[in-house]
Amino acid sequence: MTDSFAHYASHINIRPKTKTMLIFSTPCCSPSTAFFSPFRASNCKPLRSSTLCLRSLTSSATSITSTSNSSLAFNIVKPKEKNVVSANMTSSVSSRTFLNAQNEQDVLSGIKKEVEAGTLPASIAAGMQEVYLNYKSAVIKSGDPKANEIVLSNMTALLDRIFLDVKEPFVFEAHHKAKRGPFDYYMFGQNYIRPLVDFETSYVGNMPLFIQMEEQLKQGHNIILMSNHQSEADPAIIALLLEMQLPHIAENLIYVAGDRVITDPLCKPFSIGRNLICVYSKKHMLDNPELIDMKRKANTRSLKEMATLLRSGSQIIWIAPSGGRDRPVANSGEWAPAPFDSSSMDNMRRLVDHSGPPGHIYPLAILCHDIMPPPLKVEKEIGEKRIISYHGTGISTAPEISFSSTTAACENPETAKDAYTKALYDSVTEQYDVLKSAIHGKKGLQASTPVVSLSQPWK
Repeated sequence: MTDSFAHYASHINIRPKTKTMLIFSTPCCSPSTAFFSPFRASNCKPLRSSTLCLRSLTSSATSITSTSNSSLAFNIVKPKEKNVVSANMTSSVSSRTFLNAQNEQDVLSGIKKEVEAGTLPASIAAGMQEVYLNYKSAVIKSGDPKANEIVLSNMTALLDRIFLDVKEPFVFEAHHKAKRGPFDYYMFGQNYIRPLVDFETSYVGNMPLFIQMEEQLKQGHNIILMSNHQSEADPAIIALLLEMQLPHIAENLIYVAGDRVITDPLCKPFSIGRNLICVYSKKHMLDNPELIDMKRKANTRSLKEMATLLRSGSQIIWIAPSGGRDRPVANSGEWAPAPFDSSSMDNMRRLVDHSGPPGHIYPLAILCHDIMPPPLKVEKEIGEKRIISYHGTGISTAPEISFSSTTAACENPETAKDAYTKALYDSVTEQYDVLKSAIHGKKGLQASTPVVSLSQPWK
C-alpha cells in the first residue's frame, strides 16, 4: 500500500450506511472463480510440474477500457462512461511466434525475429531473453526431471502474453478483477511460480487463523491483511501456500497494487491474473509533474472503489503499509520487514471500522525474497533486472490486534496511531523471524514457537 493511497483515505466519506445484507454460505465471487478451485483434496501435494497445456490455450480476448491518455496505467472514468473494446481484437491473426516454439533456439530466435520486424521494442526483447534464461536456470536447479518441459511451456506462454500486450496494451481499471477466461491468467501465474517454490522447505504459520478468516468471510465480515512486501511473486506465493486447503481465499484475495506492476510489460501478465485495487505510489508521484493531478484523481477513485467493496462485506484485502518492497538492512545485508507508515495504518483502520460490516485486521508476514528479489535500491525507471531462484518460502499470520486495547493508555490520537502501528509491525517482524529460522536457518518445523505454529498444509 502506498503512502499516497493512504493520504486520500482521510478525504473519503466513510460514514456507515444503513443497508440490508444477504449472507450466503460462501462469500460472493465471480462465476469463473466460483467453479474453479484447482486443489481441494486434503491428501494431494502441490503439483511440481506446471505443464498444464498452457501453450495450447487460445489467445486472450480480455477487454480494456479505451482512454485518450496513453500514459494512464489504469482507467479512472466512471463505469457508465466506459467504452469497452477487445484487448486483442487481432489476436486470431497475430503471430504465434512464441507459442509455436519447440525448443530454446526457437524462443530466442523468435525474440530476435520480432525485433527485426519492428514489432517488439529492443528493450522489452532484452528483458524477455533475460527472464527466459534466469527462469530456466532456476527451474533446472529445482531438480525436477521435467524441468526443460516446464520451462518451455511456461516461458512460451509468458512471452506470448507479453508480446500480445505490446501490440495492444491492457489498461487496468481502479478495481481490477482477475481475468479467468478464455485465457486463465490466474492459473498461468500460479503455474509459472509453482516450479520456483521448494515446498519441502516452505511453511505456513498459524494455519488455523487462516481457516478462521474463511469462516469470518462466510459470515459477511471483511478481512484486512497488513503485510510486509518482498517481491512481485508475493500474490502467487500466498495463493500457492493456501490453495490446497483454502482455495477461495487464494483465488479471491484483493491486492492493493502500485502502478509499476500494472505498467511494466514483463509484470503485467501476472497482474492481470490477480484481483487488484490499483494505486499510484507516493515514491513515484512526482516523477512526471504533468501527471501528478491525474495520479491523485486516480488514487481518489481507487479509495472510493475500496470503500464500496468494504461496504458490501465478505472482502479480503492485502495491503503493504510500508509503501514498497522490503530490502536488505544497511550494513548487515540481512532482510527484514520495512517499517510501516502510521498514517497508512490509521486511515485504513478507520476505513474498515466505518464500512458497516464487521472488520478484522490481521498482521501477515511473508518471506519469499529469494524467489524474485527486488533491486537493492528503489529505481525510478520501469524495467528492473529480474533475478529468479528456486527456494523455500513462507507466510504466517497472528491473531488480529485490537486498536482499543492496544491504545487504551495513549494520551492522544498521534501516540495511539504510533502504538497501533508498532503493535502490528512487531507482530509481523516476530513472525518473519520464525519463518527465517525455519527456512534460512534450516530448522524447519522445529522453528515453531508458542506464538507461531508452523505447518505444511499441502502434505
